[in-house]
This record gives sequence, C-alpha cells and structure tokens, in this order.
Amino acid sequence: MAKGTVYGPESRTFYDRCTGTQIRQVTTASALHHHPFFIIPAYDNAMQRLIFISYRTGTAQIFAEERSTGELRQLTERPDLSEWSVHPSRDGKAVFFTAGTSGWKVDLETLEEHELVNFAATTMQDEGMVAAAMGTTALSHDSRWWAVRFNIGKESALAIVDTDTGKHDIILRRDSIGHLQFCPDDSNLLYYAGPLTDRVWIIHRDGSGNRRLYAQNVEKNEWITHETWIPGTRELAFVDWPRGVRCVNADTGVIRQVTTFNAWHAICNPAGTRMVADTNFPDIGIQTFDPRDGAGEPQTLCYPNASSIGAHWNGPFPYAGGPVHVYAPQHTHPHPSFSPDGQHIVFTSDRSGYAQIYEATINET
Repeated sequence: MAKGTVYGPESRTFYDRCTGTQIRQVTTASALHHHPFFIIPAYDNAMQRLIFISYRTGTAQIFAEERSTGELRQLTERPDLSEWSVHPSRDGKAVFFTAGTSGWKVDLETLEEHELVNFAATTMQDEGMVAAAMGTTALSHDSRWWAVRFNIGKESALAIVDTDTGKHDIILRRDSIGHLQFCPDDSNLLYYAGPLTDRVWIIHRDGSGNRRLYAQNVEKNEWITHETWIPGTRELAFVDWPRGVRCVNADTGVIRQVTTFNAWHAICNPAGTRMVADTNFPDIGIQTFDPRDGAGEPQTLCYPNASSIGAHWNGPFPYAGGPVHVYAPQHTHPHPSFSPDGQHIVFTSDRSGYAQIYEATINET
C-alpha cells in the first residue's frame, strides 16, 4: 500500500483476566507492530494521534491511529527508515525520524516529508539490537531542538538540530553515545547513554557541561540501564537491574531509592506522580508505582504476555569484559509508556504471534 493509505479501525477492547484492567488492542494485522521506544512519547499532547511502526506493507513504515475515528493512516513509504528513531512532536504537527543518513520530518496534515539535515554519516547507528544500535533520537519539550546520534568513522557523534531551520551543531564526539532524552524541565539539558559499562551522562545543548552523573559500582558488578527523567524534579531515574530503580539529581548529585522490585523499562507520567514498568525474570506483569515516597510499592496493571526475548537479562551484568552479542528483538518487549493525560499506558506485545499495539486504561479507583 502507498503512503497516505487509510485503513479501517482495528481496535477491539477486552479486560485483563487477572486485574480487570480495560485494554484496547489498537492493531490486529498479521504483521509486526511497535510503538516508539519507551522514553519517547507515542502521542501528541492533545492525543489526536497514536504514532507507531507497522510492517504490514512489507517494510517498517510510520503509521498513525486517528483516535477520533480509529482509522489507521500510513505516513511514510520508504525503504530506509530507522524504525526506533521515530519521535512525534508534542504539538501534533509532525513526526521526526532518520532515514538513510538524513534527519527528516513528516507533516501530519499534508504528509510532505522535509529533509532537515544530511549528516553524511558513516552509519547512523551501531550494529546489534540494543543501546546505541537502536538509533533513538530526542526532541525537546518545546519541539525546537532535536538530538540525533550518528557515526563518524569509529566515533559516535551527537548533533543538535534546529527543527525550524535544519541548522545543526555537533556538540560531542566520543566512543559511544546511546539513548537520548531532553530534561522535561530544561530544554538546554539532556541525558545520553555512554558505553554499557559507564552509561549515565548529561550534557548541555551547547555542548558544555558534559559529565558523568552516576558511576557504575564495578565491585558490585552493577547493571545500570534504562535511564529516564522524572518531570518536575531534575532527577534522572535509572534501573539497577534487577534490584529496582534509583534516581540522581542532576544539580546536587543526591541519589535516592525509588523502588526495589524488578522494574525493567520504567518511565514516569508527565506529572511526575506515577511510574510504570514492565518486568522480566520473572515477568510479574506491568506495574505502576509512586516515584516520590521512597517505597515505590508496585501495583499490577495488567499482564502483557509478551515473549520479552533477551536471555542475557537472566543473569549478571554481561558486558564487564567488553561487548557481547545478544539476541533481544526489541518488538518483543512491552516498553510501557504513559499517555500525556496519564490515563493510559501504551505497550507492545507479541502475545498473538505478531507484535501488536495495546493501550491499557488506568483505573484510579
């Protein structure tokens, strides 16, 4: 099918057998689907659209569910899309993505694609399935600045792109640059993942202030991963797998415990009052918890029944001796994430045999 094709609604609603949570299955086609990586919003702020990737045409393409009608609309038709680079703008006007060696945005009304920048990169992402190999990007909360990583020879580079003009500056070159996320309270501050043995770094948008925010405890063989900001606090949360979630204040360096269960991919709602996480080894379902009280007592929202492939997670930190090959197809992971209004959790599950998009409704009572 071609770009602009509109598919009828595929949405169906059911209830989790164990928790009673209402779940809406958004896609049903016999193809792989997934929403953006958990640190990237899947919706615009007004929740007009839910953005996702679908392989129903044979290759990875960007789609949108028009939430008012349930119709699914194909937004791209290209052979070189980097599927985990996709980042919707919060104003609902565009979706940013990388394809080939360029950064693009597609207008959600006209579907016109505009090449913002060509990085002339060696490659846009590393080989593999995790971290820097995913090629995730970050958009500031005012949608003015877009952070993109790419490779220059054997080095990783971090560029900040002006989304109005396409002008860009390379603010950092180093050995490894992975997942990126702007601080929700400061468009001049962003987090990035360094090497797997030294992940937690922050930098200012102009390239100043590049520094390690948290150092892995080598003696304990800590597995530090899946970092994300807690809105309203300037705290960066991180998973200490499988011992729970901690966070560190970007200004004071103060560290505190958030929760102690085996949270895997954990992220906060826009209000900073609730977090959600999937779980693995064992999979005890998608959990929500309070990031503020120091206890983080988990409450089961639902059971995604995803295959969550990645045997390396069932053991100690595997990268202490250097890079290792892992098999962890990301579309098999739930990657739960909040809607802007905090009332829904979007996740991916291959429970049906194909990875599909689901949306769970939070019951506040």
